[in-house]
Amino acid sequence: MLLPQRILTRRSRVGTLAIAVLALSALLVGTPGAADAAPDNWRYTLVGFSNTSAQHMDVYQSSDATQFQPILMSAYQPPSGLVRDPSIFRSSDGWYYVTYTTGSTSIGFARSRDRVNWTFMHNYPVPLCCAFLPGTGDGTGSSAGSLSFGSAGSSDGPSLSPFTTKAWAPEWFVEGGRVNVILSMSTGGGFVPYLMTALEPGLRLWSPPVPILGLGADRIDTTVVKVGATYHAFTKNETKKVIEHAVSGSLVGPYRFVAPGPWGRLVEGSAVVQLPNGNWRLYVDAYRDRRYFYSDSGDGLRTWTPLKELPGLSGSVRHFGVVREPV
Repeated sequence: MLLPQRILTRRSRVGTLAIAVLALSALLVGTPGAADAAPDNWRYTLVGFSNTSAQHMDVYQSSDATQFQPILMSAYQPPSGLVRDPSIFRSSDGWYYVTYTTGSTSIGFARSRDRVNWTFMHNYPVPLCCAFLPGTGDGTGSSAGSLSFGSAGSSDGPSLSPFTTKAWAPEWFVEGGRVNVILSMSTGGGFVPYLMTALEPGLRLWSPPVPILGLGADRIDTTVVKVGATYHAFTKNETKKVIEHAVSGSLVGPYRFVAPGPWGRLVEGSAVVQLPNGNWRLYVDAYRDRRYFYSDSGDGLRTWTPLKELPGLSGSVRHFGVVREPV
């Protein structure tokens, strides 16, 4: 049966749009996770700053997520500002991307083909946020103190201003062709976790920031992993100085808190990866003692082992990001 020309034209347009969407998703999607591949060997790439410099990013690698060896120290320095709290992922376009805290109201982006040579992309000025949200007013904490010890400040009630004064600790979350950044923002007081989604593969256009529901005010350093149909958020309660664990059926929440692991106090900068044996590992920065620890879970993030000190890097590396890929 012959179809009218206008129907053929409409179907052609729809087909073209579908191809374009698929192409965009292919550019944005990250490397497959553990559920998508089961290779014999894994490679873990770690990026972080150090106790001696928040203006240089060091790069390490490991085959077991425990023993890390340097690839290049001071592998990247942004044109200006800091490179704190870097987070890394590898896209299907072959590039490694990092996002990081610049120390201002913007977050930084850089990329590399080989994890050694990094190119500055841009600083993204975070849009307005936080108006009327609790925990984002003029807090009593000091951002200068955080650069020395890690404490980000405290909450003191809702903000009447929408103007972002701090955009910190961005973390990638990639799923189903969508590249997201989870970051902590405030208008001068305590932080609230937000989610932004990339609107194009150059990572220059982003959706407006959306508050992540259920975590509450005064949370920072939020990272999320998905196991099965459940999203697991690990976030620092800045008031109590502890890392909390919350779960949800949706990336943006609402989240509900569950029992945390035996991670102690005065810890932050959590990063979570899956180990070669299928277990999970959470790394934490004991910023006051300037030591780094890890804790493992073998039952799907329900229970955790006591903290163990990370060999080699503890005492030098600070809030880092880790990505796992098959080799």
